[in-house]
Amino acid sequence: MMTEQKRQMHLGAFLQDVGHHIGAWRHPDAPRNAGMNLEHFKLLARRAEDAKFDMIFLGDQMTFQYEEDEHIGRTTRTVNFEPLTLLSALAMLTRRIGLVATASTSYNEPFNVARKFASLDHISGGRAGWNIVTSWTLGEALNFNRDEVMDHGLRYQRAQEFVDVVQGLWDSWEDDALLNDKKTGLFFDPDKLHVLDHQGRFFKVRGPLNISRAIQGQPVLVQAGSSSDGQDLAARKAEVIFTAQRSLAEAQGFYRSVKEQMQAYGRQPHQLKIMPGVFPIVGESREHAGEKFEQLQELVDPEIGWPVLARHLGGFDLSGYPIDGPVPEFPLSQGNQSRQRLLADFARREKLTIRQLYWHVTGTRGHWAIFGTASDIADQLEERFTGGGADGFNIMAPWLPGGLLEFIHQVVPELRRRGLFRTEYSGSTLREHLGLSAPPNRYTQPAAGAAL
Repeated sequence: MMTEQKRQMHLGAFLQDVGHHIGAWRHPDAPRNAGMNLEHFKLLARRAEDAKFDMIFLGDQMTFQYEEDEHIGRTTRTVNFEPLTLLSALAMLTRRIGLVATASTSYNEPFNVARKFASLDHISGGRAGWNIVTSWTLGEALNFNRDEVMDHGLRYQRAQEFVDVVQGLWDSWEDDALLNDKKTGLFFDPDKLHVLDHQGRFFKVRGPLNISRAIQGQPVLVQAGSSSDGQDLAARKAEVIFTAQRSLAEAQGFYRSVKEQMQAYGRQPHQLKIMPGVFPIVGESREHAGEKFEQLQELVDPEIGWPVLARHLGGFDLSGYPIDGPVPEFPLSQGNQSRQRLLADFARREKLTIRQLYWHVTGTRGHWAIFGTASDIADQLEERFTGGGADGFNIMAPWLPGGLLEFIHQVVPELRRRGLFRTEYSGSTLREHLGLSAPPNRYTQPAAGAAL
């Protein structure tokens, strides 16, 4: 009699130049100019692949972070590789690990995004994933012929149509359309090439895409956003969602809500993997891990802290309030509303002062931080994973490469000992790692030509 295989978590490595702590660039082990150092990223990608991570994940903004602050020279969040270009290089240096890059629906065109990610999927042998974001910073708006950030709701309406068009373009060619028949002189079967001819509110795109169907059928769709609009997009389209809930109760509520919303779009819960960001610090004891975090905190220049906090609060400046007083109520901006709401709820629940919230945001970027021994960290990941709060985690190492290597060398073996993480890849594509089936081409299905 066959026994059912134990459910295992998925792991991503979220690579942020020298790490996710804003002071990480001053860590004695951090490489210089890491954001533009291919050897640095090559090391990280290969170590994550050796550890059998599902994917590496690259975030992106098309502007300086904190660009409006006079103290911008005190942070490294200014120069970084364009993520698709970097992943194309890393595809040649790795064999199995998934490659996920961020591309904005606010300041791109669907045809460009469809072509680039399909190309990455072919170059990598079926390992590409697109992290769908709607850009919300003023700096990006000013770089793309706008004077202000697009309204939050409008951004997501555009994103919905944008993804529809990209997926339609990815279906331009049926799987067996290319014949390459030298004898007959027929390079492709014209009956298996399809013109999208999309005409909608935001986009008018004829097609077809001038690249054959992706090895995975379509690259994996990843989405980062937890607002009501973001959840709706995730329920309708996403196959992985990157989120930032801190408490188990918050994570369970979000997990349950999004999975239930999928039903309205005819989707099943297993078709979406929820992978919260985790900021882990591994120590010989909980006290030791806390000391390591405090050492990182001491590397933060106080002058950069206020703009970092303001940015996470949608531009709301708390510097005029008593620093050891309670966090006041603040309005949601047109920016990242889900992150603003999470921080407000966190400050209220934990009764934080402004100083405490300041250090929390500058240290962990507002994500779930866990400190302790490898066993302590594995306990907390297991609780959330088995307790209905996550399908896996996006590991946000505080500093690189050391923080990621400590997690790989200490926590991953503990997860394996508990049967919670793979010891070897069972497939070669990102979809296979995540247990996601390849989407069928719409033109080969009974409901031919139906809209998404």
